[in-house]
Amino acid sequence: MMITVSTNPYGDQKPGTSGLRKKVPVFQQKNYAENFIQSIFDSLEGYEGETLVIGGDGRYYNREVIQKAIKMAAANGFGRVLVGRGGILSTPAASNVIRKNKAFGGIVLSASHNPGGPTEDFGIKYNVGNGGPAPERVTDAIFARTQAIDSYRIADVPDINLDVEGTQHVEEMAVTVIDPVADYAELMESLFDFAAIRALIAGGFRVAFDAMSAVTGPYAKEILEKRLGAPKGSVMNFIPLPDFGGHHPDPNLVHARALYETMMAPDAPDFGAASDGDGDRNLIIGRGIFVTPSDSLAILAANAHLAPGYAQGLAGIARSMPTSGAADRVAEKLGISLYETPTGWKFFGNLLDEGLATICGEESAGTGSNHVREKDGLWAVLLWLNILAARKESALDIVQKHWAAYGRNYYSRHDYEAVDTEAANGLMAALREKLAGLAGKSYGALKVETADDFSYHDPVDKSVSMNQGIRILFEGGSRVVFRLSGTGTSGATLRVYIERYEPDPARHDLDTQAALADLIAVADEIAEIKARTGREEPSVIT
Repeated sequence: MMITVSTNPYGDQKPGTSGLRKKVPVFQQKNYAENFIQSIFDSLEGYEGETLVIGGDGRYYNREVIQKAIKMAAANGFGRVLVGRGGILSTPAASNVIRKNKAFGGIVLSASHNPGGPTEDFGIKYNVGNGGPAPERVTDAIFARTQAIDSYRIADVPDINLDVEGTQHVEEMAVTVIDPVADYAELMESLFDFAAIRALIAGGFRVAFDAMSAVTGPYAKEILEKRLGAPKGSVMNFIPLPDFGGHHPDPNLVHARALYETMMAPDAPDFGAASDGDGDRNLIIGRGIFVTPSDSLAILAANAHLAPGYAQGLAGIARSMPTSGAADRVAEKLGISLYETPTGWKFFGNLLDEGLATICGEESAGTGSNHVREKDGLWAVLLWLNILAARKESALDIVQKHWAAYGRNYYSRHDYEAVDTEAANGLMAALREKLAGLAGKSYGALKVETADDFSYHDPVDKSVSMNQGIRILFEGGSRVVFRLSGTGTSGATLRVYIERYEPDPARHDLDTQAALADLIAVADEIAEIKARTGREEPSVIT
């Protein structure tokens, strides 16, 4: 039976760049999740009888919200729902299922790399028919609806069984529980030379993959161990847990420290990698070398032709503005376009849909291509393995040869967390006032070439995104970028991105912070970071 339930709006349901994220107890409030899901449906048109994909990263409260979403989809007129067995679908796998089945869209339940558990994070986001995150015009409409909603529609029926594959019905709507891994594994097999990777592993090449008790576990287990022959145990922490085993599923050198230490040991495996809570980020560590996300993007782009799915070459490369310029040098050598976009994966969608770019990446450990419309952690790992199999060289050798050919972009991000909001805004305002007079100024050996407040003009839909970060570019290819993130009542995070281009191979083995020392000092001098924030040093250096 379909019923209509009266409700009252919540004022805090504005989606961010990746949907609505709050703590679990917030989502557990009466009608909170229902209000947001109904607001999604109320903001869409033409979905009567269409297919909706639903899945999530397995975090706490995932199953409960999936049941609500299925029953509400039935009551709102969808014809079919595809849901991952156990409620599981990684974010890139959900994008693939939407695209493969020509679904109207999808509801992805995830808070990405944030912790999970009864008092931790949960999230709901809507993906459109191309498989990518909803654009701002859609999320704006969803938020507007949340502010006026007075009822939602739901089927008053028992929960469906999420653990058995096959088709069930909720009233007139078919609900098909699918293998969450099969379609994704098939897609990966179509892109990469699995036979070459199998031969590499059979020859004794050792892989260590940390799934961080998150969603990528079943995918990595199936692909790396079952299909590619990596020994059992190569994939660690492969069972998705509602609280990620009490750990923070963010694949960086802090939260994946054990993997890093394993890869730096004398008897290290040949290749190490990790992915995050919902499977869209990656960490790449060769024996004896951590590969920065910016370098990884450049190396993947330079070598993508070695994989069957990219043998015809790349149409273009896209990177977020704060990501290092390493990929720019690859694009220049390949004679293809380089697109510099604001932070946020949604900005890559138009470029991919129009065939302008093939590979995209962000400094925050997201890399992907035109195979789906989300970043994809395991995809990056498999492309690395394909390159290693084809070149028959170590990751360390590949990285060092890349630097020798293109130059090295020393790169670091300094985060000043929970800075007083007024002080942070004042710092940025003062920087903007200085911009016009910075060009031509010298700071020691560093001379400013240009300085601006980055704005992006989308070449496809002609939209303009202003004030996306302050850039100070120096002669010779070095730069400093300033952005504010997370402004609010608890303060702001000031992110400072520091990059130095070094063409001389004899200077490619410096400590990163030492190599950037003069730029770090100039960043503080120009922005008056210490004086304005009261901070002597960053909260986090990555």
